[in-house]
Amino acid sequence: MHIGKSYALTEFVRWTRRKSYILLAVATAQVAAYQLLGWHWIAMPWAVAALLGTAASFIVGFKNAQTYARTTEAQQIWSSISSSSRYWGLICRDFPKNGEQTRALIQRHLAWLTAVRYQLRLSKVWEAAANRYNFEYRARSYNVAEHEVALDAALRPYLDAEQSAAVAHAASPANALLALQSAAIKQLFAGDQVPVLHHMEMQKTLKEFIDLHSRAERIKNFPYPRQYAIIHTIFVWSFALLLPLGVVKEFDRLNDVVSGVLAGNMAWLAVPFSVLIAWMYVSLDQVGESTENPFEGGANDVPITHICHGIECDLRQLLGDPPPTATPQINHHLIL
Repeated sequence: MHIGKSYALTEFVRWTRRKSYILLAVATAQVAAYQLLGWHWIAMPWAVAALLGTAASFIVGFKNAQTYARTTEAQQIWSSISSSSRYWGLICRDFPKNGEQTRALIQRHLAWLTAVRYQLRLSKVWEAAANRYNFEYRARSYNVAEHEVALDAALRPYLDAEQSAAVAHAASPANALLALQSAAIKQLFAGDQVPVLHHMEMQKTLKEFIDLHSRAERIKNFPYPRQYAIIHTIFVWSFALLLPLGVVKEFDRLNDVVSGVLAGNMAWLAVPFSVLIAWMYVSLDQVGESTENPFEGGANDVPITHICHGIECDLRQLLGDPPPTATPQINHHLIL
């Protein structure tokens, strides 16, 4: 997630430059046909362009509102995971009579957090992180830890080698870890290490983790509806590509009130102005696309790796351990 004051204009222009090239090429070709070939018949009434722009603005606004809502919900889920994890650390420290069991429960929870974030960073076919402009930005600005270290290796600080390998190869590593937690709690209760009320509270907290994990999975596994995504793109690009035809005649009329070197050439001003306006719409559509999937490893993701690191620091403090040596990479005002 970008945590600086803002993206630099140069960053933004570079991120959207390929679409700007397309807009520039199309606008130049259309105005050249109008001005040099005399194809005045291709000009479109300004009222049609205005109607297309109005429709496109509604479409872009709706998409951005919906995708921002997905990111906001993802942030709320991970805020709840963070608070429940700290509560889990407290009850694991205070409920069991055996200090070794306390450590095992907390270590296993840290392994669960690791498994969840690895699952959420898996690539999906509809995600935009693999798009060339996003891939280039990531290569310049930051790394995704979950894409560089295998899950098995990431689990070893919290589990023994045999357990970490077994969990990493499970169909659902996060669920496998919660099953181990539940079995450990059951064993504590059977051995009179925790009373019944404490056992119920610990099981209730595990259920909260299951619910929060399921909510995060819903956002990860169910994309922004594809029918809306494609129609938004079609509407925005239809307006962007037709805009020069809607404004070229308006600029051509300015030839009646200018003189000198500009006389007869005012139609060419349709190129920069139509590109600028179309770029605003296309860029907003690209921003919405990059916000659709808040766990894909993009620059606008919810920073789940950073959140997990903060939780681990807090839980290790409860155990009296030093904080972890490895910290999430922070680069160019970005945290993941």
